[in-house]
Amino acid sequence: MGKGMYLSLACTLWIQAAQVELGIIDVHAKVGTEVIKDVSGEDIKSADLAEALFKQSPSISLVRRSGIANDIIVRGQKKDNINVTIDGMKIYGACPNRMDPPISHVLTNNIDYIEINEGPYNVEDFGVLSAEVKVHTLKPEKEVHGDINVGMGSWGYKKGSFFVSGGNDTVRFLLSGSTESSEQYKDGDGNNFIGQIQREIDAGKVPASVQYQDKYKNLDAYSKKTVMAKLFWNMTDNQELRLSYTGNRSDDVLYPSSKMDALYDDSNLYNVEYIAKDLGRYSQELYVQLYRSDVEHPMSTKYRTMGAVNYMTHTLTTQVDGVKIKNSVVWDNHTITGGIDYTLRNWDGGYYKNDIPLPETKFHSIWDVDTKNIGFFLKDKITMDKLILDIGLRFDDTSITSANNTQQSNDYAELNGYINGTYMMNTQTRFFAGVGKSSRVPDAKELYWLGSMGNEIGNPTLENTVNYEFDIGVEHQFDNSMVKFKAFYSMLNDFIAYNASNTMLMMGKPVAYHAYENVDATVYGFEFSGTYIATDSIYFDYGVAYQRGEKDTPLTGQLDTDMPEIPPFKYNFALNYDWDESFTIRAEIVGSDAWTRIDNENGEQPLDAYTILNLNASKTFANNFEITIGIDNLFDTTYAVSNTYKDLILLPTISVNDTIVLMNEPGRYFYTNLRYKF
Repeated sequence: MGKGMYLSLACTLWIQAAQVELGIIDVHAKVGTEVIKDVSGEDIKSADLAEALFKQSPSISLVRRSGIANDIIVRGQKKDNINVTIDGMKIYGACPNRMDPPISHVLTNNIDYIEINEGPYNVEDFGVLSAEVKVHTLKPEKEVHGDINVGMGSWGYKKGSFFVSGGNDTVRFLLSGSTESSEQYKDGDGNNFIGQIQREIDAGKVPASVQYQDKYKNLDAYSKKTVMAKLFWNMTDNQELRLSYTGNRSDDVLYPSSKMDALYDDSNLYNVEYIAKDLGRYSQELYVQLYRSDVEHPMSTKYRTMGAVNYMTHTLTTQVDGVKIKNSVVWDNHTITGGIDYTLRNWDGGYYKNDIPLPETKFHSIWDVDTKNIGFFLKDKITMDKLILDIGLRFDDTSITSANNTQQSNDYAELNGYINGTYMMNTQTRFFAGVGKSSRVPDAKELYWLGSMGNEIGNPTLENTVNYEFDIGVEHQFDNSMVKFKAFYSMLNDFIAYNASNTMLMMGKPVAYHAYENVDATVYGFEFSGTYIATDSIYFDYGVAYQRGEKDTPLTGQLDTDMPEIPPFKYNFALNYDWDESFTIRAEIVGSDAWTRIDNENGEQPLDAYTILNLNASKTFANNFEITIGIDNLFDTTYAVSNTYKDLILLPTISVNDTIVLMNEPGRYFYTNLRYKF
């Protein structure tokens, strides 16, 4: 394989979806975007997209909750501070404890590519505060083709998946499905989920009641099934209708660092898209999208010792209905797009004791809350000789109401926008800079959440968070390498933080009360990435990222100004060796500095630095078969990647001076996969 092909591949993985030829940078590509392609092929050991992104991008950190359905942090931001869409659809998790984050409702085997857009540079979608992750799933094609995958790995991991696609000039279809399960993984010390909990019980940190009952100690960590179906219809030469459905079904997902496990986690995504091109002078492309996503998530103490006689179940549902209409016009050197974006999210949750609902007046955790948003956006892409300017504006009107008449309604209105530019100095070098303002409203948990004792954890007086951000960067392409540097500075007005010091006494016990509050803060950092081609067979890719965050003032009753969930310096490095087009080997290093700047008053704790080595090799034979073998964490290192911010409810500690229990990452993991393509 020649140098030109290597560089094109590497730049595609690290920079953008557009093709890049050797020595020439595509000026029309979006430089603020990192594109990760072929996730289904490159991370075949698990359906967990969060873990796949963590391994491949230095700017993404992992929040470990279980063997699957984990969460991500982008540029030190999590939850609603980053926006996740799947084929343009917004989906939210139903769990207020982030057991089912949005990124968990799509599996790696269904993904075509992923865009990671950092900064406030999107006016088409609601709530893009600091970054967005846009997941694009596989699309049907005319040629009949597909594949069948069978995988297995350590700790009883088993996976099977398939997809098939085909059609003609008028109609194309795609159907895919998968099933996957795994036993409890073991960390580098040899402790599975039960062992990690028992370690803390033996140390006197957590009560014995949080351990699994004997009859449940051998439960699998999870089982998961998914199906995706798509139909694309070319109604005329310039009009297309796209229909799709994705269903996810997960059962008995164990969360050992929490006191509850998910009995099941089910989600559905329905999507309808209409695209019409070249309708006339005032419409080069008209796009209409209607979608619905829904999630049902009951979590319970049923499997724990505390639930042997009486167990509590917290059942939650959420649903999003969305409509987007936009029209693009090309005029001279301008591409102007305007449109309307509408979403209505409902979130509801209540408590059950032994499967019997408790009175909703006291035990309705999130009481049938509607968040309705309508946004109007306008953007213009101006193409000049060596300069491209992107300008965008968006006005949002949002109302949040609860069925509980004692909880106040909230209304938010905000005008956001950005301007960024890319300057081509020559065919190898370009500079880019942008400044923007974006916002996101509080969610129902932050506003209205009621604890199991009826205590008001949410704070209904919260303001929406506003981000003012500046980004700058440079990209240069040499004959046999590419380098890219970018930096950002973000000022967050009314950042929504969790204050563990806000408590009240109920039945003689301190419980969280109005635990969320607004505080101004600053986050800044940089990322450096690139590719180097050593020979026709060997090339390297690498990336490093660093962020720092500080509150302008401490939270009420506290002294610390460190921002929560700001990962330390992280690095990814990989050596790739292609023997020929049919045999490849990859060795990758993923590592992080120690967590030392932490929000210790709100539960975070120091974490050690780590470096792990992953190896894999793939061989294609008989044209249609591909076998992959791999080892993750070759040296069986014991380490943790995510901290214990008290915004999440984790295992209760016996002493207020004890550190919250965190979850270690998997130890040495062997896996293999056989794929048949047709």
